[in-house]
Amino acid sequence: MLSNIQGDTDVFLIPGDPVEQVRAPEVFNLIFRTLGINAVLVPVHVTAQDIEAFVRTAFLAKNIKGMFFAIPHKSLVMGLLSKCNDYGRVAGAVNGIRRNSQGELEGGLFDGKGCVSALDYFGMAYAGRRVLVLGAGGGASAIAASLAIADNNAPAEIALYDPVPGKAQAVAARIMAEAPDGALVVAVGSSDPAPFDLVINASPLGLRAADPLPCDVSRLAPHAAVLDILMKNQPTPLVRAVRARQLVAQPGFEMLIQQAPDYLDFFGYTDAAQAVRDDATFIREHLYPAGMAGEIRRVAKVPKTNSVPVPGVGEPRLTVH
Repeated sequence: MLSNIQGDTDVFLIPGDPVEQVRAPEVFNLIFRTLGINAVLVPVHVTAQDIEAFVRTAFLAKNIKGMFFAIPHKSLVMGLLSKCNDYGRVAGAVNGIRRNSQGELEGGLFDGKGCVSALDYFGMAYAGRRVLVLGAGGGASAIAASLAIADNNAPAEIALYDPVPGKAQAVAARIMAEAPDGALVVAVGSSDPAPFDLVINASPLGLRAADPLPCDVSRLAPHAAVLDILMKNQPTPLVRAVRARQLVAQPGFEMLIQQAPDYLDFFGYTDAAQAVRDDATFIREHLYPAGMAGEIRRVAKVPKTNSVPVPGVGEPRLTVH
């Protein structure tokens, strides 16, 4: 419950258009409540044409400590920033803004990095592989940019597909211009997954029951894996269809969970960030539906003891249930 909001509560906003689908407020308000942080994240419905004016005006309030951004605003606020992190620079988008001590607005992009961390969490290989990103919006741009600058772990190829003419081409060209030498980011003319080792659905297909699958699952290679970043309706029809072929398919919850510590660090909650890195089980238990609860990796709780520790015994470890 949010009944403890007071005059000294740190207020964060998440503008979007639409905004009903965002799950960041429930996740971060859970974090704030669980970790005893006097803060609240509130969704607000703001149209694209009003977003710049809204951001400028909202930050006049001293207790507005920052903003998260949902679609379509991630790229529309770039002109308001004095600087942003490398992920935002390469992608041309941010999903967080804070006010620095000089009163300037600084941005950060975390969802692409969160996606890469989710791939690592699930053990889904991307280094040196061919990756197809379905979609070319803010989330897809962030994912492609983060993969392109993944140090020595970058894919051999990052391909973007979007049905809107020219959209994927524009994103691919921008990332190629900003990414390190050697990164190969291209636009492709279809959603055919056959040539790819990893497919990431960053399109909205799957949010509505009547949506078609974003790609032809029967065309997936026998070794291919799929990550569907949609936060709602999991397991989505795509995840279910891929799993029906006995292939690896994972839900998008982990993308939000993995970026939560970066948001917390960005907004100054460093202790909370480390606590979530150490154990995010409480977030997973909130997000995963009952039918997927058995997939949660829970951190084993080791009872405290006054006995002399034995090497290798009593150390925190991950167990899968």
